[in-house]
Amino acid sequence: MRSIIRHRSRYLLGLVSIGFMLGFFAGGHQAPAQEEPDHAKHHQAQTGNNGSSDGQDSGEKNDAKKGKGKKGKGKMGKGKMGKGKDDDDDDDDEKSLQSEELYPHLMSLPEMTPEDRARLEAQAHQRMVDGTSLMSEGFNALSSAASDDYVGMQRAASALREGVTQFETGLATQRAIVEGVAPRNEALRWLKQELSLAPPITEDTEGMLWGMGLFHTFVMFLLIAFAITMVAMYYFKMRRASTLLKALATGEVGDESLAQATANAAAPSADKPDTLASIETDCCPSGTLLASDASAQGLLPFVRRKKCNLKVVDIFQETPDVKTFRLICCHGGAIPFSYLPGQFLTVTMPVGEKPIRRSYTMSSSPTQGYYCEITVKREEKGQGSRYLHDVVGVGDELVVEAPSGRFTFTGKENDTIVLIGGGVGITPMMSVTRALLDMGWDGEVYFIAAARDPEYFIFRSELQRLQERYPNLHLFAAMSRLKEPVDGYRSGRLSKELLVEWVPEITTKRIHICGSPSMMDSTKQMLSELGVSQENMYSENFGSSQKPQAKPQPEQASSAASPDATVSFTTSETSTDLRADESVLEASERIGVNIDYSCRVGVCGVCRVKKLSGEVTQEVTDGLEPGDEEAGIILACQAKSKEDVSVEA
Repeated sequence: MRSIIRHRSRYLLGLVSIGFMLGFFAGGHQAPAQEEPDHAKHHQAQTGNNGSSDGQDSGEKNDAKKGKGKKGKGKMGKGKMGKGKDDDDDDDDEKSLQSEELYPHLMSLPEMTPEDRARLEAQAHQRMVDGTSLMSEGFNALSSAASDDYVGMQRAASALREGVTQFETGLATQRAIVEGVAPRNEALRWLKQELSLAPPITEDTEGMLWGMGLFHTFVMFLLIAFAITMVAMYYFKMRRASTLLKALATGEVGDESLAQATANAAAPSADKPDTLASIETDCCPSGTLLASDASAQGLLPFVRRKKCNLKVVDIFQETPDVKTFRLICCHGGAIPFSYLPGQFLTVTMPVGEKPIRRSYTMSSSPTQGYYCEITVKREEKGQGSRYLHDVVGVGDELVVEAPSGRFTFTGKENDTIVLIGGGVGITPMMSVTRALLDMGWDGEVYFIAAARDPEYFIFRSELQRLQERYPNLHLFAAMSRLKEPVDGYRSGRLSKELLVEWVPEITTKRIHICGSPSMMDSTKQMLSELGVSQENMYSENFGSSQKPQAKPQPEQASSAASPDATVSFTTSETSTDLRADESVLEASERIGVNIDYSCRVGVCGVCRVKKLSGEVTQEVTDGLEPGDEEAGIILACQAKSKEDVSVEA
């Protein structure tokens, strides 16, 4: 039994040591201590017999529990660092300090004087000595207690607890004094420990940036990068807007985006979700915006595009041999280009083994941004016109080149215009008339048509309706096959007398003429005889009267006159003679070199090729774009030379 008690004693000693160490390192929860009188009584009880009365044991236990410590309001209780209140040997200052609880005393000391420091050090040291003595006595009593002396064991355990509490309070006070902690702060720290208040939560900030973890740091950098990107985008957007505003203010519309914006403003799409980007991708896969010098002329800015797909949405039979084809964007919405009244459209058609290109004047008004129209007369020997009349139907798509041509009138050039059209040559005149009336132009329009009879008078009903509606439109017509006037139409061919009758002061007017070559030549002759200057006469025709010459046989070539020059085609790696009256296009046709063409009169621009060497002369250069001549671009149908020439074809 004694060995069991010794084991228990060693076990309790281990617990006491662990508790002591924990109290030392963690500041310890301050267990209550006894007052000095109770402590003396306890020691007397310890040295007494094991068989004390129950009343004495009960008193001892109550003194151990009270001690003015644990039940002494949870503070550094009375007598923790002082002696009992009945001790008459201490001086008055010590009695005053001993009679107070240590916690209120420490709280009442704003700053520690040297006297207070010495006094506290002495009291703390005495408390540690007393605690050590109590722990030693308790341990000895526990070791020597009989195996059945449970009351003695309990007294010994109480003594050990009281000794640990006194030692810890003295040690904590000594440590605070040595480390220079303010008394009030130490008292508050001890109070928090007694009330079991959790210490403030601290985080390990190692490896953190400004107290943020890696994830938070990454998110912050991402947000900063996004903000910088948004600011940069806004800056460049405002910079571009400033450039566009400057261009608008100065009237310069050479910028592609500005031209595109004006085109969209002229024909906005309200119901279709298609954007210009989708039109570029689907309808104009190879389209490139071009800024033309004509975009700065007249009242209608326009956008050009090299190649687009347009769908035939309607076909109108104007006369027995003339049809109008209405073309729209292949996916709806506004057409992907704009144009000027009087320009033509070049259509690529899969006729025969090789696609052909033909140019047709647009008869529609450019103010109608959702469609454009070409009016075509069927020619028995015309491959393109027969294909359009006989093959193309509603819903088919056509590949078209950008609108071209300088045979235009927008209303800015003059305050009066005379339009003379013969046969299908009426189409550019109709485009000009429609555009001027749509824009509310207040100038005078003299529209003169020459046709065989009313059945072949293209746009007859529409022109009559427009004349009734617009007082500034004056419509006249001469019918070559009529024997007498019908419905106001004059019989016979167009004459000088009719021109003078219909147009007052004709010599001062700007006059546009379009029709067959013979019709235009005779009209120009009449106008010249009336005194109209060449500067006031403008004309355009498609289809040259000069036909390509057949390829000469070898024996014919040897007997032919000696050539004036040689033309080399670098892409085809071939060359041939170039006669003085022969164009580069005609020379290429003789030897089978492929150069695209359409009008053959220098206005469509389809036969543009790059000149690599040599000098050429060109009678008409309407088909060239601004900057083409500086870049060495020539029109093969117009280029002639008396010296050797090299072209890229």
